[in-house]
Amino acid sequence: MRLYDYSDSGNGYKIRLLMAQLGQNYDYVEVDILKGESRTADFLKRNPNGRVPCLEAEPGKFLAESNAILCYLAEDSKYLPQDKWQRAQVLQWMFFEQYSHEPNIATPRFWLRHTELDSHKQAMLEAKQELGRAALGVMETHLSEHAFFAGEAYTVADIALYAYTHVAHQGGFDLGAYPQVQAWLKRVREQPGHIPMAAAEA
Repeated sequence: MRLYDYSDSGNGYKIRLLMAQLGQNYDYVEVDILKGESRTADFLKRNPNGRVPCLEAEPGKFLAESNAILCYLAEDSKYLPQDKWQRAQVLQWMFFEQYSHEPNIATPRFWLRHTELDSHKQAMLEAKQELGRAALGVMETHLSEHAFFAGEAYTVADIALYAYTHVAHQGGFDLGAYPQVQAWLKRVREQPGHIPMAAAEA
């Protein structure tokens, strides 16, 4: 397997974390999205959407979209339940992550880390942060009664949500307002095989 990724990407980190916990060996190829390396003709043959991560599961066989990659890799493992209802709960939270969470947590982080804010983008940032706080509130409510997000066990749903939540402070979010989320982050860090996102977590 070969993973095309950008080291500061939370979506890519999801895959690296699961691979580590599965004990899966793979080749890593850094794609610098800030230099446009995901928009080259060569890369677009792998993923026409021009985004990382992209997994080459077999020679010439490519899979994009981080949560699709998580499900593919986790098949037949404890990280993706076989039970129909529990699997649906996993997917429910993974869809929530991509629709309500990632666009409003990851985008402010990217803007603050890699762009200069003009007045227009500052207004957009504040709107995104408001939506991000709402998503964190949904997570806080759920975690007040559950240890994890699906089936009371650690799954790819937790990996999907952990990736950008644990670095949300880099997007201007105060996680001190979400004690249940903080406790869950600790539980995720304590899972066997956990690896950090590296320098990006500072």
